[in-house]
Amino acid sequence: MQSVLASSPARARHAARKLAEAAASHQTLTLDGGEGIRLQGVLSAPQNHPSNALVLLLHGWEGSAESSYIRAAAARLLQEGHRVFRLNFRDHGDTHHLNEEIFHSGRIAEVVAATSDLLTRLEVQRLAVAGWSLGGNFALRLGLAARAARLPLTAIAAICPAIDPARTMEAMEAGLPLYLRYFEHKWRRSLAKKRELFPERHDFDDTVLKLRMRPLTRYFAERHTDYGSLENYFDAYNIAGERLAALSVNADILMAADDPIVPVADFHAIARLPNLRVELAEYGGHCGFLLDWQMNGYAEHWLAVRFATLLQNPPPS
Repeated sequence: MQSVLASSPARARHAARKLAEAAASHQTLTLDGGEGIRLQGVLSAPQNHPSNALVLLLHGWEGSAESSYIRAAAARLLQEGHRVFRLNFRDHGDTHHLNEEIFHSGRIAEVVAATSDLLTRLEVQRLAVAGWSLGGNFALRLGLAARAARLPLTAIAAICPAIDPARTMEAMEAGLPLYLRYFEHKWRRSLAKKRELFPERHDFDDTVLKLRMRPLTRYFAERHTDYGSLENYFDAYNIAGERLAALSVNADILMAADDPIVPVADFHAIARLPNLRVELAEYGGHCGFLLDWQMNGYAEHWLAVRFATLLQNPPPS
């Protein structure tokens, strides 16, 4: 119920209302992702905000900067006084036209480059990043790349992040068909839009689009990435085992024991890492964590608490 209600019209109305009540300014920016790549997002700022601090929000797969959980989190952070940027990954939101090649989960380099461009343009000296589901995976990988990219990252928060992509696929296949059908439908629609925009580059037919999740993922991993196989593709954004031990910034993770998409065992396996602080809720579903029938969410409060010091700390040397 938590997972379903999180994507419901009631939750969408709640998030839209909260964002409107934040009385912030909103500006769409197109960022340089390197090598001609363009990524787009929305900069939101309250009337009084720290000019050198920013919170970057990363949505989940087939979500967008306008997803309910992103809007609700942005609204809460804006009320706390934060400046917020809601980034769209490639081919998410209304951005399919910006790049010819198709999105895949290994495209962390363009997110790092776009973040660097954003921070330079806004003169940001203190950065926090939060992500949901696949966006949580990207947020943690952004943390792994932060030192080399000279990003002034001070805090990371991930909500139900995908840890081991192969196990996430297995969980969706073994669980209620509802979740798998939901993502299949949204991905097929996105791919069809990409084909319509760039027919000479993307000539896959409707037979391909009718494939189920695993064979469809395999098809694009083999033909539209440099990984060569589904297994190599999954490994490219796997953050299980000791991989997150290399984080230069402590990371907070919020997870639910009843998450139907990301196995809770994945989190138990990384919770022992000293630079991770994992909070386990008994209920919450996948990125749900709804507190009441008014659609208020715990995750927004959780983020606000963890990013409070962003408004207090002096700029890093």
